[in-house]
Amino acid sequence: MRASVLSDWLAQRLDRGNGQPIYRQLHRLLQQAILSRELPAGSKVPSSRLLAQELGIGRNTVTQVYEQLVLEGYVNSATGRGTFVADSAPDEIIGAPDADPAQARGAASTQAAAALPLPQPATRALSTRGARLIAGAGVSKRQWGAFMPGVPDVTKFPARVWSRLHNKYWRRLRPDLLTYAPGGGLPALRHALADYLRTSRSVRCTPGQIIITTGIHQSVDLAVRLLSDPGDVIWTEDPCYWGVRSVLHVSGLQSRPIAVDVEGIAPCADDLAQPPKLMLVTPSHQYPLGTVMSLARRRMLLEYARQHQCWIIEDDYDSEFRYGSRPLASLQGLDTSGQVIYVGSFGKTLFPGLRIGYLVVPEALAESFATASAELYREGQLLQQAMLAEFIAEGHFTSHIRKMRTLYGQRRQTLLDAASRRYGDALPAVGGDAGLHLVMQLPDGSDDRRVAAAALARNIIVRPLSGYYAQPSLAPSGLLIGYACVPDEEIAPAFDTLAEAIDATLPQFA
Repeated sequence: MRASVLSDWLAQRLDRGNGQPIYRQLHRLLQQAILSRELPAGSKVPSSRLLAQELGIGRNTVTQVYEQLVLEGYVNSATGRGTFVADSAPDEIIGAPDADPAQARGAASTQAAAALPLPQPATRALSTRGARLIAGAGVSKRQWGAFMPGVPDVTKFPARVWSRLHNKYWRRLRPDLLTYAPGGGLPALRHALADYLRTSRSVRCTPGQIIITTGIHQSVDLAVRLLSDPGDVIWTEDPCYWGVRSVLHVSGLQSRPIAVDVEGIAPCADDLAQPPKLMLVTPSHQYPLGTVMSLARRRMLLEYARQHQCWIIEDDYDSEFRYGSRPLASLQGLDTSGQVIYVGSFGKTLFPGLRIGYLVVPEALAESFATASAELYREGQLLQQAMLAEFIAEGHFTSHIRKMRTLYGQRRQTLLDAASRRYGDALPAVGGDAGLHLVMQLPDGSDDRRVAAAALARNIIVRPLSGYYAQPSLAPSGLLIGYACVPDEEIAPAFDTLAEAIDATLPQFA
């Protein structure tokens, strides 16, 4: 392309009225001309003075663009000779005098491949596990509002106390709190957690057995990576939380859904004949049904794990919130053979955005878990960990839980009363004795996904129960209804709106 032709080509494409700087437009157009070989390798580009005159722009603008193209390797500039398109195209080596024939053939293949239209990123196929993850994704675009399950009332968080701690640590800033976290997390937080878990959850641990993570997902991911290999079998409750199910899907494990009965996870004889490598359970408050695992079932699982050298991952996600009775002791506290990995988080007790969770691992595994956590995730958030450690040590954590347990208990009852007034016993609620949600059962054959969609159209968020089962088409129908983040005075009106969606979707209630 001759200089005059290049100037005309550029002049036709520069748009002085679109608000984008001329510098950026010129840079992009010259890149395009070089990559498309409109300007072939070795061709000379006009001088900055000439191009500026022909385009009617400042010479400094053209000079700046040329300098950027030199830095990026598109052109070479030589004093006294001018500026030339860099000789960097892969086909330029073909036929070179000293080229190796095999290299030449490889270059020819590269050239041929480059000539083919490249697929755009959006059309490229995901991996098998990537496609499976996306197809089964349960994450919601909305995370707040009536009746979002599993979300605490973050407006009641003691922000003034937290702000005081925040200001304190920034005023007396320690450089070691702004770097990567040591393996396992900040020692002060591990000590505070160990004291809390021993007294409130009957967890038997030392600070060294606690590994700080960003939450349940990372905790399960770390445990799976260190305790299993792709292809190993893991038992999961059916139904179970979609988030950890997704973690397991991408890990390469074979997930075997095990039905849940009134005593918790209930493996049958065929299941017991094939011991898994791991089990993932929620014994204190089964998610999402709310079942509490009986003592007999807990002892059976622990003995089975001991005999077959299985690992049990205990997800204790919201056990602090129990209404009408004291929180139950952990499964880990009954373990005498070191088979249980205890997992917890502050997402429900404080606020989800804090992104701090933890594992309690057997003492023999503690160093390996701490090293792996630092190696894989390069954790930080030490300032947050220091603030949280002091928040716990000063008693604010337990005080906040007591206050929120009372508040959530009141909201739970308000929701139950609203449901009873509207439907009586026709749509019974289950699993509401603890946690932040309850399950409203729908009549057999109901399409709970349609009901949830109709509710969302009315700005009400509920989750279909069937989506938590391994085979949704065969699952019972119901709705997960969260009450924790809904102000007391809004619960009854919001339920009336939900009832409109139920009545509009299910003919028997029309």
